[in-house]
Amino acid sequence: MWCYLGGSISAEPRINDRIRVPEVRLVGPSGEQVGIVPLAKALELAQEYDLDLVEVAATARPPVCKLMDYGKFKYESAMKAREARKNQAHTVIKEMKLRPKIDPHDYDTKKGHVVRFLKQGDKVKITIMFRGREQSRPELGFRLLQRLASDVEDLGFIESNPKQDGRNMIMVLGPHKKKTEAMAEAREAQAARKAERQGYATDDDAEASTDEAAEVSTDEVTEAPAAAAETPAETPAPSEA
Repeated sequence: MWCYLGGSISAEPRINDRIRVPEVRLVGPSGEQVGIVPLAKALELAQEYDLDLVEVAATARPPVCKLMDYGKFKYESAMKAREARKNQAHTVIKEMKLRPKIDPHDYDTKKGHVVRFLKQGDKVKITIMFRGREQSRPELGFRLLQRLASDVEDLGFIESNPKQDGRNMIMVLGPHKKKTEAMAEAREAQAARKAERQGYATDDDAEASTDEAAEVSTDEVTEAPAAAAETPAETPAPSEA
């Protein structure tokens, strides 16, 4: 009778002595096909090459095994997974709330936030909040949403048209750029700023060296006459009568 005792099932492949089959289809270190060989022969070749025998296709008949450096393989796989997670783009929906009778200065501030979100590749949910008698004037909110969409049309588009939701009116803006593109551009801009700062530092060091050399030259010029003045002039010897 089968009984589950708990515990996690390992996702790692079987290697070396953990492989329990009479024969395997062997792949060489460079990917060459060796053929079907006894397990003992495959393990012997692994020791000869100072590599591991790794089961890469357990469901095949016979299982496919490859000669490789398993520690190096795990490290490279972990680095690739880390890089993939780093470049993975997560869709984020930001929210911005406005009032139908918003002040021009507040509108510019809110619009600036929307522009920043769209540049980052994020979607933006715009919510117009109605209060009191403003609920009887939904056209005010609709015109405000249309105005905002028109002001940022270079960066985003209307993904969800304005619709009434209780006391609020909602519209969703989507960015023209994908999240991955926005992240790549941000990294390039950061690298460019860093290189520019390093360039400024190099120029400053060069100017400082030039100024120091100029000061040394000036000191040499001013000290030269003084040195000449300190040297007594030779008195001509008296001539014999």
